[in-house]
Amino acid sequence: MAKTTLMAELEQLVSEARNPQTLQIDLMSTTQILSAMNTEDARVAEAVRKVLPETAKAVDCIVDAFKSGGRLIYMGAGTSGRLGVLDASECPPTFGVPEGMVIGLIAGGDRALRHPIEGAEDSPEEGRQDLRRIEVTSRDVVVGIAVSGRTPYVIGGLDYAKSVGAVTVALSCNADSAIARMADIAISPLVGPEALTGSTRLKSGTAQKLVLNMLTTASMIRIGKSYENLMVDLSVSNEKLAARATRILVEATGCTPEAAEGFLVASRNNVKLAILMALTGLDAEEGMRALEQSDGFLRRAAASHQPRVAG
Repeated sequence: MAKTTLMAELEQLVSEARNPQTLQIDLMSTTQILSAMNTEDARVAEAVRKVLPETAKAVDCIVDAFKSGGRLIYMGAGTSGRLGVLDASECPPTFGVPEGMVIGLIAGGDRALRHPIEGAEDSPEEGRQDLRRIEVTSRDVVVGIAVSGRTPYVIGGLDYAKSVGAVTVALSCNADSAIARMADIAISPLVGPEALTGSTRLKSGTAQKLVLNMLTTASMIRIGKSYENLMVDLSVSNEKLAARATRILVEATGCTPEAAEGFLVASRNNVKLAILMALTGLDAEEGMRALEQSDGFLRRAAASHQPRVAG
């Protein structure tokens, strides 16, 4: 794309506009700079609130995908890509899901997580190839993330995802963007111009992170990964998580920390199973069978068995 054409295109994007409230930011004191940024950041939550209906549609599609053996796939470039990779990488330890269930793709590959890869985002074919490589299917949901809504890598990926019948979601911070027009669901939180012109890792990046948090967290809750508001499928992989697992068990059942540790040993650190054992008196084998019969929903499994007072 010719430089003059690209400049004209960027001039139409609110995410690239100059913010009238921060024109003098280079003359401000440290406290004034921070205050100006904080004022702008306060607009983000309201912008995200306005796109909750579209976000809910995406969550419902993701839940359906998970139930049918499909995956959630994020793809983006730069900050957008890094945020997608971050959200995907946090799902296995937080929710105990297989690593391939939520995937983050970034233009330029893993090296682009720490280093700028020149021109990586400019190739639609790279987006298509990355999805071919992971064999995207009609059971998957592909979320294209691009603040501008015009990143070629993301456009190519969404185009390919649509060609195989996958559900497509566009997450951008400009109204009526190119990816919003082509996706099945468009999530477009409009946060306005950045405090530092064009630095979309600021408000736009925050809005994207909030939406991504919602997509995975709400979807995981909907498939039974929580009990009340407790994480019960977390992976107990270090000392902090072991302590968290014990605390969750105490909170969920009212048992003592010592008893909680005993249930965790008996369940081989399966927190959900340990809670069910503490609540119902079932042994590990019976508890696993009850969870399978309830599709992994702890409340359902506990409700179908006579509870006892935890020790």
